[in-house]
Amino acid sequence: MTKNLTRRIFLRGLGGAVVAAPFLGSVAERTAKAQSGGVEGPKRLIVFFTHNGCVTNRWFPKKAHGTLTGADYEATTLKHLAPFAPKLLVPRGIRAMNEWSLERTYGQNNDLHTQVIGSYFTCHPVTPESDKFNAKPTGRSLDHFCAEQVNPNGAPPLVMSMGQKGQDTRSNISYSAPGEIFGGVRSPIEVFNDLTNLFGQGPVSPDSYKVARGKSIVDIVRDDLARLQRVDMSQSDKRKLSDWVDLLHQTSGTVRAECSAEIAAALGLTLESVQAAEGDGSSFDVPKRTKVILDLAVLSAICDQNRVIFMKFPPAVVFKWDGIDHDRDCDGLSHRTGTQSIQGDCALGVLEMLREIDDWYAKKFAYLVGRLDSIEEGDVKLLDNTATVWFQECSDGAARNLNNLPILQAGSCGGYFKVGQAVNVDGGSADLTRGNSEGACRWLDGPSVLKYNELHNLGTPPTIASQPINKYFCNLMNAIGVKAGPDGFPAIGGTREVTHFGKHDDTKLFADVNNPPDIKDPGEFTALRASS
Repeated sequence: MTKNLTRRIFLRGLGGAVVAAPFLGSVAERTAKAQSGGVEGPKRLIVFFTHNGCVTNRWFPKKAHGTLTGADYEATTLKHLAPFAPKLLVPRGIRAMNEWSLERTYGQNNDLHTQVIGSYFTCHPVTPESDKFNAKPTGRSLDHFCAEQVNPNGAPPLVMSMGQKGQDTRSNISYSAPGEIFGGVRSPIEVFNDLTNLFGQGPVSPDSYKVARGKSIVDIVRDDLARLQRVDMSQSDKRKLSDWVDLLHQTSGTVRAECSAEIAAALGLTLESVQAAEGDGSSFDVPKRTKVILDLAVLSAICDQNRVIFMKFPPAVVFKWDGIDHDRDCDGLSHRTGTQSIQGDCALGVLEMLREIDDWYAKKFAYLVGRLDSIEEGDVKLLDNTATVWFQECSDGAARNLNNLPILQAGSCGGYFKVGQAVNVDGGSADLTRGNSEGACRWLDGPSVLKYNELHNLGTPPTIASQPINKYFCNLMNAIGVKAGPDGFPAIGGTREVTHFGKHDDTKLFADVNNPPDIKDPGEFTALRASS
């Protein structure tokens, strides 16, 4: 009997649970707890990736280290996240690997985008360096190392795009093997169909429906339990009944929102809405597709179909929606010229256009966070069991600097991370610079010109805010349960904490692809841990 006490049987038999109570003791309790995955529930990594950086001095809260309240976010681009301040973490002082420059000081000299994006989640250089569009990283990306260990049956990560799926390195962030682009799913319909296959046959039971809406099992059977407890019974039966009540309390914390058509519809996901987000293969309604993909990510988490979910926006798109009416694509605007040129005449009104783009992305991330925070998962919200992270390709889009990266995390991933604060991992100073993105192209006295040798002034001095992103990736892997082998690198069958990731954690080593592997500063950022 105890051997087959699964979550579904537990819910299906809820009506007769009290009748069976005296016959179920501590063995059933332990079995149910083990089969449901423990009280904590699954941990997930959800990534929201945008290109071309941001107006950094508007994006970052002023305080770089210490407690952040909603008021700290209100004066920034992140104002839409202010209601979630107690569940947010702003890791400061982090550098991504393989920064581009003509001088190749901090990385290869391949391309503004190719080498940066190809190296971002792999921490490997790209080859051949001479191919500015199709050079690919020499290692696998973070999502695959995570998925093979934490996903049910080791399934690949869920990778989705808000726009057309390009085939070059600049348009992809996921690599299943060295040099092998992982395109992910082709369309929202593909994800929706996979999820609807998990809904099962027949109507949802009344008790399951209540649980799906956040009502605990103990509440559902409370009246029946009260009646049974008033029955005259032996001490032995009272002890067994007490064990059963404990079982209800402990297992109720593991029951998640029901994976059902009703939940999908509550998220606005119907066959019609998903089909409307498909596009014609060459063009997409980006806002409509974005909403559907974000909701599919939430539904996938509810259904526990995938615990590693990566979503990315297109690298170059013209914003003409939601009250925004630009005439240049976001990539060109990030250069300030409105073109692919990294120097020249500033586009008129470019700073305001960039602020509009940043604001739109922040609204979408806030939407995702709000959805995740609205779903009950036992005694907490689904958001609380995730590390939901907004990563950006670079810091300032004109300087193209990779230090002082704008990163925002929502969710403590089961209490692993500190939340409700900013943590400067590069020295702990609360006054770390927010960058100088508005230091040019203001058009105060007529046309403004941006020169290449002035670009660095818009970023952050390279000697500060340069702690390697590899260490943060180790944090994320350890938080969701990835294990490492004896060498500290993630490995299937490993038993140790992850301390190593990528080929290099010193961006200067990327300048020569022949440099041997070297992780100079292994381990994670302990300052980000809730226990530190």
